[in-house]
Amino acid sequence: MKLNSNQTWNHHVVKKGNKSLVLDKIKYNSPISRASVASQVGLNKGTVSSLVNDLLEEHLIYESGPGESSGGRRPVMLLFNEKAGYSIGIDLGVNYLLGVLTDLNGNIHMEKQITFKNLSYEEIEIKLFETIDYLLKSTPECPHGVIGIGVGVPGIVDKDDNILLAPNLNWRNINLKEVLEDRYNLPIIIENEANAGAYGEKNFGAGKDFENVIYVSAGIGIGVGLILNDSLYKGSNGFSGELGHMTIQAGDAKCRCGNEGCWELYASEQALIRQAEKLDIPSDMQDLEGLVKLAESGNREVIALFEQTGDYLGIGINNIINIFNPQQVIIGNRLAFSEKWLKESLNKRVSNQALWFQQNDLQIDFSELATRSTALGVAAFSIENFLSVSIQQNTSLEQKLF
Repeated sequence: MKLNSNQTWNHHVVKKGNKSLVLDKIKYNSPISRASVASQVGLNKGTVSSLVNDLLEEHLIYESGPGESSGGRRPVMLLFNEKAGYSIGIDLGVNYLLGVLTDLNGNIHMEKQITFKNLSYEEIEIKLFETIDYLLKSTPECPHGVIGIGVGVPGIVDKDDNILLAPNLNWRNINLKEVLEDRYNLPIIIENEANAGAYGEKNFGAGKDFENVIYVSAGIGIGVGLILNDSLYKGSNGFSGELGHMTIQAGDAKCRCGNEGCWELYASEQALIRQAEKLDIPSDMQDLEGLVKLAESGNREVIALFEQTGDYLGIGINNIINIFNPQQVIIGNRLAFSEKWLKESLNKRVSNQALWFQQNDLQIDFSELATRSTALGVAAFSIENFLSVSIQQNTSLEQKLF
């Protein structure tokens, strides 16, 4: 009997969903047998066997030696093929650029970091190309090659991946996605770096065990990524999380965003450095790395600056806690290296100021991924996009042949 168009469409929608279920089950439960997949996803063995054959042909999974027997013949085990392709994730900071090459499970195969100061867009673009080219050349041979490139940027990114404003880079209306698509002919994702950092921590770092996580990216500026009810929250137009520009001091210093008294004017890396310039310390020590060294050597003035910065971080975090009532707040990006001197004053501010019931079941942590949160987050976005598109394309091809 010939199926009508609606039946055909429904068949392939269902198959796509089932195939995604089977792949996810194998990805997160390797090694696993066909029979276990069938029983756990609620599909019959014939359907699972067919879907598994498709995934084997696409090199997304592979078979391994027999597993434990439950009484009959020992089953062949299925494993996710994490080396079927590789993803490039880039954290494009104000004064650095970090690139990682990961397999399909987010394991880092290669990374490259560049530091710089006060470069133009054109100069940063060249550094970006150099980093991506290096990672492309470092990619092992595999069935799918590099499956996509993700870039996290410190600014406002719209739903079409256009960079509307990156105030600390002095960028406006930059279409970096188009530039990279033209150069590399690969799927490109551009994302706000704090959103990507939150996603990186949720998938690979300190946020794995929590459903409501606020990630505070404390670098030259401050960005915030929101994981609410286990999903990344981006707002109606994708602009959520710009909490570095909430006003904590009315009518005070002017921020690059045009506002006055923004949180990042007091609690960021640039705020720390601005205060350090007033101290009697060598000019070559007036960056974060130099200040960390001075603090490690016991310089009380520099330690006091870090403690003041921790206090200001606590003020903003207290506001965030009152608004979102999260389970966890994670402090990431470059200032996370200063946990030793930030933590006490930050926690003191929160414990003294936050409403007592807001502090129940609240955990404040520093990043487990150091500066890699954003790069791993955008790499993960590319991986998810690749797996989704792979399933969509193959079921669409079947639909046409049908």
